[in-house]
Amino acid sequence: MANVNIKFNGKEFLLSCEDGQEEHLGELSENLSEKFNQLKSKLGNLGENKLLLITSITLMDEYFETKKKIEEKKDEIEKLKNKFKELKSLVYSYKDQKDKEINALQKEQEQFKEELENLNNGYEKIIDDASSQIEKFINKNNFT
Repeated sequence: MANVNIKFNGKEFLLSCEDGQEEHLGELSENLSEKFNQLKSKLGNLGENKLLLITSITLMDEYFETKKKIEEKKDEIEKLKNKFKELKSLVYSYKDQKDKEINALQKEQEQFKEELENLNNGYEKIIDDASSQIEKFINKNNFT
């Protein structure tokens, strides 16, 4: 345990704290002295005990207001996290839907391609057959 000399309201006090916490204890006592002196100059000298009580209540009020704001911010963050999860879910759902649409369009494209090849092959066969029959007709009728 470490010992720290603290000056408060013109008096010195020897306080103990955990090793390494000396600077923090000094900051806390300075903050308390500052609040105490502000209230003392604002309200006048009501007596040390009453001013200490008012100072403590003021600090507790600040603490609880800060704590309340932190809780509100935590709630806001939680709501944002939930909205983000919801949006993420919608994005994945949309992506899955578009992937299915793309796959369906690719299948249709393949079917059209196959159908086009079949039609092209059919036309080529018709042209070949027609050419062959014209040749036979020419050869048969000696139009050369």
